[in-house]
Amino acid sequence: MSTKPIRVWLAPPGPNPWKVILVLEELQEIKAKPFIDINPNGRVPAIEDPNTSLVLWETGAILLYLVKQYDVAKKLTYEAMQEKSHVKQWLVFQVSGQGPYYGQASWFQVLHSERLPSAVNRYIEEAKRVYGVLEKRLTDKEWLVGDRVTIVDLAFVSWNDQLEGVLGCGAETKFDGFPRVKASHESIIARPSWKKAIDIRAKLIDEQSLRWNGMPKGISNIEAL
Repeated sequence: MSTKPIRVWLAPPGPNPWKVILVLEELQEIKAKPFIDINPNGRVPAIEDPNTSLVLWETGAILLYLVKQYDVAKKLTYEAMQEKSHVKQWLVFQVSGQGPYYGQASWFQVLHSERLPSAVNRYIEEAKRVYGVLEKRLTDKEWLVGDRVTIVDLAFVSWNDQLEGVLGCGAETKFDGFPRVKASHESIIARPSWKKAIDIRAKLIDEQSLRWNGMPKGISNIEAL
């Protein structure tokens, strides 16, 4: 398929843009990554597709659009109604469950100007509940839907890759008690698409003098800005 470059707006530290980058890498559609916020909600990612004149924001909507428009071979989704519906189901769970709870846990663990143990504990427990759901789903299964990787497996990986910051633990213990989630995560981060995406992310973070959590180097919380 001959297409014009899809433009992606992103902020390199955050997990959400890298869901889009990862899917684009899997589909071999990524071309450009400038940094302009065109989303009225003030969040990234957003894409501009000159092939369809579409500007789109919200990660879940972007992923569904990309596979509908460009995944002709159904590499990352399914044609059958049941599997296609389950892909949407698990994607909604990711954007409504994992993203908000992991994000709040990360905020109160790392960025908030004061330590609030009740808030920290609340969101850590919710984060653990979320990947407890994943652990149960992956019983006797390698992937969340069907017999191969889909956009939902890819959607969970960017937040799980930062799980130590969410839980406030060491990287080596972040999946303790959740071996199936760990195995699925390790399988995805071994893919060439993830390795390329994370290399791009590291380069952009370094160029902008940022820490992994989005704060400028040398700054520990929002209040210090």
